[in-house]
Amino acid sequence: MLRFLLLFLLILGVLFVAELLQPVDQHVIEPFTGVIAHVCAWLVSTFDSHTMAIGKELHSTTNGFAISIERGCNGVEAVIILVSAMLAYPAPWRYKLLGIGAGFVAIQALNLVRIISLFYLGQWNRTWFDWFHMYLWQALIVLDALVAFLVWLRWLPASSPRSPAVPRAA
Repeated sequence: MLRFLLLFLLILGVLFVAELLQPVDQHVIEPFTGVIAHVCAWLVSTFDSHTMAIGKELHSTTNGFAISIERGCNGVEAVIILVSAMLAYPAPWRYKLLGIGAGFVAIQALNLVRIISLFYLGQWNRTWFDWFHMYLWQALIVLDALVAFLVWLRWLPASSPRSPAVPRAA
């Protein structure tokens, strides 16, 4: 358990520092965030044709309302937490990679719901937008990472059976 905790904290620190580096931000984080905005615009356009994405912003063409997807709102931090936990856990690499892929999809799918809901909440009521943005959705995204990790733990194959702690009586 101590090994897992120390390795988790080390990987977490390295990934968070890497995320803050300017080349990583410029060539990975910003383009990824732009893709999220365009996917949101595409999803919303299936039922609301008055939405478009410009860079990392989601715009309503009817009322001019827009939201910008910034750091902390693109799901990357939750993915970093999940990846750190899965890499630190003693499991075969095949399961780690599958878990990271499935967890990434789960976090980003919920994040798309988050962004779209905030887009409409912001047009409806700024107070509710602020509350959902700052409190509810932040917690739910991190909780999604935790749930993905716990589901992954349950999905891992059982380790080899250990010998009983107490010897059997003859």
